[in-house]
Amino acid sequence: MSLSVVIVGGLHADARRTTVARLLADVPGSVVLHHDLATAVAGTVVRTVSDATGILSAGEAPLVNDCACCALREDLVPELRRLADDGTTRLAVVELWDSVEPKAMAEVVVAGGLTVTGVVTAVDPALLLPCLGNGDDLAECGLAAAATDRRTVADTFARQLEYAPVLAVVDSGEADDEDRELLAQLHPTARQVRIGPADRADARSALARAVLAGFDVESAAAAQHPACALLPAEADAHGVSTFVWHRRRPFHPERLYAALEDLTCAAARSRGRFWLADKPDVLLHWDAAGGALCVESAGPWLASLPDAAWDMVPPVRRAAAALDWHPEHGDCCQHLVFTSPGLDRDGLARLLESCLLTDAEYAAGRAAWKRLPPAFDTLLEV
Repeated sequence: MSLSVVIVGGLHADARRTTVARLLADVPGSVVLHHDLATAVAGTVVRTVSDATGILSAGEAPLVNDCACCALREDLVPELRRLADDGTTRLAVVELWDSVEPKAMAEVVVAGGLTVTGVVTAVDPALLLPCLGNGDDLAECGLAAAATDRRTVADTFARQLEYAPVLAVVDSGEADDEDRELLAQLHPTARQVRIGPADRADARSALARAVLAGFDVESAAAAQHPACALLPAEADAHGVSTFVWHRRRPFHPERLYAALEDLTCAAARSRGRFWLADKPDVLLHWDAAGGALCVESAGPWLASLPDAAWDMVPPVRRAAAALDWHPEHGDCCQHLVFTSPGLDRDGLARLLESCLLTDAEYAAGRAAWKRLPPAFDTLLEV
């Protein structure tokens, strides 16, 4: 019997446990493997293997380089292989600890020669906005996976949510239409499976089918890469809006930098790629949640590469660039998406437009652009 691996993650612990319990009840021959990183302060990570009746085995894995998440990485594949070798387990559900992100774990499992058939993030819609608005460091909440972990609650949850192709959405009496609409707009391509007592007959088969449908780590990684991510489209319903801003002119670095706080706080979530005049060949990644912004270089725009280098670019990246190619600027552009309840679209558009190069600045050309003050160097750590 071949072993299928399903990864279930998310900061909403009750929703995650509900989802795991449903899988154990619905899929014969399934077990759940969980590493509790909360015990890391004592120097170990506690591992449990359970089925629908309770705990089957427990053990400990020592920290690796003072990192609980590193211990999880090193212990996970051997444990899954052991389950595969025993021949009685059909499905291994890897229940991730609160702040562990599914992307890294899915890639570890696949690199270990095992088959991931599904990745699920469990969500309580009523907790969606509080999580996305929480700019606290994970360490402040006791959720850091290592001493060097500098992530926040908001950005961690956003990545958990947007990576998974399946969302297990638990029934919540506290959730309203705005919460459900926000979830739909944040991840419009996700397959949502409702988990609740009233839906037992339908959700049972739907969840089992969803997690066994198959999963491709390369496609999932490409969907998160700023150069080829399939970003949400314009939407407006139940008080929630998604505003898509696309331009073919670079930002003035100082004016954009001065507007960062207002832009970052304008929406519960914003993401995309952008183009700075003083770094015209660099594709920059915009990733904001919880009032905090992360800006990173994602490498060169394809337009800046010599033809000979294109053969080394992944096909999905070339295809994404071709769909959005401009005769003068190639793939260089501003493509930012803001999603939030109560979004001020007009104010946001005016602020963004004010950060672009003026006609005179634009006409001065690239040599002049590169001489503009490098306002983003501290953020980019160059």
